Amino acid sequence: MFHVKPRVVALANQKGGVGKTTTAINLGAALAAYERRVLLVDLDPQGNCTAGLGCEPRPDDPTTYQLLTGQAELGAVVRPTEFPHLSLAPSTPDLAGAEVELVGLVGREFRLRDGLAGHATGDFVFIDCPPSLGLLTVNALAAADALIVPIQCEYYAMEGVSKLLVTVEEIRRYVNPGLAIDGILLTMYDDRTNLAQQVVQEVCSVFGDLVFDSIVPRNVRLAEAPSFGRPIHAYDLRSKGAQAYLGLGREYLERRAAAGG
Repeated sequence: MFHVKPRVVALANQKGGVGKTTTAINLGAALAAYERRVLLVDLDPQGNCTAGLGCEPRPDDPTTYQLLTGQAELGAVVRPTEFPHLSLAPSTPDLAGAEVELVGLVGREFRLRDGLAGHATGDFVFIDCPPSLGLLTVNALAAADALIVPIQCEYYAMEGVSKLLVTVEEIRRYVNPGLAIDGILLTMYDDRTNLAQQVVQEVCSVFGDLVFDSIVPRNVRLAEAPSFGRPIHAYDLRSKGAQAYLGLGREYLERRAAAGG
């Protein structure tokens, strides 16, 4: 049975290259493989989530830019993918202009929330955010029920996370009081290095139970999959990356069940 209202989850970290898009695609695809209906919303002008699912919007196709600027409703933007239960609201570089155009508009922080409200269906909506704390990310946090924060297991791993959490508190205070944190995800883990192990210990000591038990390893196949426009489990099911994200999907569903939704 599908939820009446999907759980809207933003994937955010102002630091780039930490695995936001990889997680949006592959956690979303893992949940879809477990027969949950998932919508991926690409809110990054780079469009890596869109390309990573093999989607190339035509010039006249409505995208998340039109959704945010009120030129199209969600139903016109969303398109199915070749993977059952997984759909996509794509982006193009035009989305970079939306951040400028929204500045002067009333209710600019709520454009995505209003675009999703009453239109998004299924079980989960995952929003892939740009690597910044600008107006696009604020729109995502204002629309979201919760946040997942990927953190790479490398030097300066905590850089940016403290600023993100300050922003989350500001969003809770002024925009979205109910914004929760569904989890902290450790990515790009290399068990051969002491540094990676130290980062895991540090993140767990700071965030405790918020940290997912599932850890995403560094994996060549995981890096290759987007160039083929496929989630990792559809590209190489036996790879460590695929098994990590399928395990994360199971853990996430267990956490949601334990939380009652």
